Amino acid sequence: MTTLLIADHNNVLLADATARALTAALQLGGDVDVLVAGANDQGAADAAAKLDGVKKVLIADDPALDHLLAEPVTALIVSLAKDYDAIVAPATGNGKNILPRVAALLDVAQVSEITKVIAPDTFERPIYAGNAIAQVRSTDAKKVLTVRGSAFAATPEGAQTAPVEPVSLVAGDYRSAFVGEALAKSDRPELTSAKIIVSGGRALGSAEKFDAVILPLADKLGAAVGASRAAVDAGYAPNDDQVGQTGKIVAPELYIALGISGAIQHLAGMKNSKVIVAVNKDEDAPIFQVADYGIVGDLFQIVPEIEAALR
Repeated sequence: MTTLLIADHNNVLLADATARALTAALQLGGDVDVLVAGANDQGAADAAAKLDGVKKVLIADDPALDHLLAEPVTALIVSLAKDYDAIVAPATGNGKNILPRVAALLDVAQVSEITKVIAPDTFERPIYAGNAIAQVRSTDAKKVLTVRGSAFAATPEGAQTAPVEPVSLVAGDYRSAFVGEALAKSDRPELTSAKIIVSGGRALGSAEKFDAVILPLADKLGAAVGASRAAVDAGYAPNDDQVGQTGKIVAPELYIALGISGAIQHLAGMKNSKVIVAVNKDEDAPIFQVADYGIVGDLFQIVPEIEAALR
């Protein structure tokens, strides 16, 4: 079985989700090639070539591929698909944007957000907001899969470097164009790859209180900052910080939930964390059903006490 893994990157660095998706791709058996599509993306291609188990890296360097625009990247993947039995991508924003288009053009059914590879044609994936796990068998000759990164360990660098080969984008009338982006810069770890996450909920009451309570604790622990959907909708935190079914799926070593009731939507995004600590004044809050450690009380009193104990 030959697999094409679509790398998620910023032209210079690979996203951590790429190495995690590679772990799943290798479990399919056979050779795995990595496609790095972008503009001035030699750095990302070189990083992909160092990952253990990669047979070769295909690099497509074209201005039309910058920012991984879905239409040209999809056309490129479809042009290469004839040589592969499976096409895999991490279930990031880019993967979710590109692979459904690939599946449609190849006339196959996509299997989304797999969390386990049972066989080359059989996978596990969560359904009902993670409350049930479905075992799915694909009968399509060509498999199209997205991988939930939190379910797989990242593949490390290997002893050898894979060869890097150039490929060309097929000509086409690509009607979308990149206009601009606003990036939030932070010294904190990226949410989906952080080992410690401190998350706040609607109980914080305001953006000012959210920052005053959550950020100092996160800084002291070297943690990423997360938020519930309710907190994001209320304007306490940016959309990029949302954890949950409609946000980011995380599985850190330690997840601290402050003032988060634990709606199903939120639990779906963090219940696989290794250790969960919850602080909530409602002793019947659903978050306590998944928490390893729970504190019932006023977070505005308890969090400063936790900070003091860390000094």
